[in-house]
Amino acid sequence: MWIDFLRWAHIIGAAVLLGTGAGIAFFMVMAHQTKDIKVIAHTCRIVVIADWLFTASAVIIQPITGALLAVNIGWSLTQGWVLISLLLYIFVGLFWLPVVWIQHQLRNMAQAALKNGAALPARYYRLYKVWFFCGFPAFFAVLLIVWLMVTRPVL
Repeated sequence: MWIDFLRWAHIIGAAVLLGTGAGIAFFMVMAHQTKDIKVIAHTCRIVVIADWLFTASAVIIQPITGALLAVNIGWSLTQGWVLISLLLYIFVGLFWLPVVWIQHQLRNMAQAALKNGAALPARYYRLYKVWFFCGFPAFFAVLLIVWLMVTRPVL
């Protein structure tokens, strides 16, 4: 029963992490493409909230449920696919932390531009590009982690 609960919580966490990441990226890109500061400012505000509410909670839950699962099932944290998953998780975090900071900056710049009736500053576009390109390695690493979690290959 305990292991079933841990598996369920771990799968839910993975789904939230993957789904929220993809959803945030989709809505940010769609808002950016409108070039409408009102839409961009609103979307950036919602994205920051969603990232803290959903992504951050999944980021916390995943290593806890994963470690508890490994211990209860008898897997070593240094076992091939488990270790690779943990390393990929750290890799994802190295992209996610700057992305969170960038999202706050984008939100603040968009809200300031909207309030002042000004155009988005050049810094917004530079940071948006960094945000955009940070998403790809992180997203594919999360996909690989889910694949490792499901297939548990012998490495």
